[in-house]
Amino acid sequence: MKKGTFLVLFLVLTLVTAGRASAHYGMVIPSDQMVMQGEDTNIKLHLLFWHPFEGHGMELVKPAKFAVVVSGKETNLTGSLKPTRTKGHQTWTASYKIKRPGVYVFHMEPQPYWEPAEDCYIIHYTKVVVTAFGDDEGWDEEIGLKTEIVPLSKPYGLYAGNVFQGIVKLDGKPVPYAEVEVEYYNKDGRYAAPTDYMVTQTIKADSNGVFTYAAPKAGWWGFAALNTSDTKKKHQGEDKDIELGAVLWVKFHDMK
Repeated sequence: MKKGTFLVLFLVLTLVTAGRASAHYGMVIPSDQMVMQGEDTNIKLHLLFWHPFEGHGMELVKPAKFAVVVSGKETNLTGSLKPTRTKGHQTWTASYKIKRPGVYVFHMEPQPYWEPAEDCYIIHYTKVVVTAFGDDEGWDEEIGLKTEIVPLSKPYGLYAGNVFQGIVKLDGKPVPYAEVEVEYYNKDGRYAAPTDYMVTQTIKADSNGVFTYAAPKAGWWGFAALNTSDTKKKHQGEDKDIELGAVLWVKFHDMK
């Protein structure tokens, strides 16, 4: 094989491998996940479509839906979204005033995103749980998304090193042996992975759809359970698969 041909093949394989190593994540990150008495009750939320560890962004067009569920009641917040730019990419922000004790589940349904490298559309149903003023009820309830991770551990008030468990559901039913991708939000780019294998970690749920993970470091961690929709969406006249992601963001804290 000629050196030039070998070099081209090497570069192609390198790009493919790198692409597989980094995962897409829908992101909903609040300014505070545990609102206590005397703190600012105006929560700011940042919505992104991102490679959280590597800090590579993608365009997030205005989500199809952004809402909050409190005590089983949903309020649509899509109209409150404001466009912003993060590292040159389209992202969104919103503000929400916490007025009473409760567990607030913020969630986003994005527009379908066409991913040429995977030859499919991507929809990540993304949620994060915020608790306020000592209320501790409802963090483990489903909110009725097409696919979602239902926490079996409280998704807040966690120390780094704590075990976190969740159950992956699709159409309200557990997904046996679901594959769950886990990634750290390396917001300031302070950390580097020893190898590409450690940018995104992958675990599998058990036969009941339950997965377990111990976060080794404080910060925001994203859990994304991926499944393929039983429906298709056309792209340039051809039927294409739709990747459905159940994404949950959980923050872990250092003990001081």
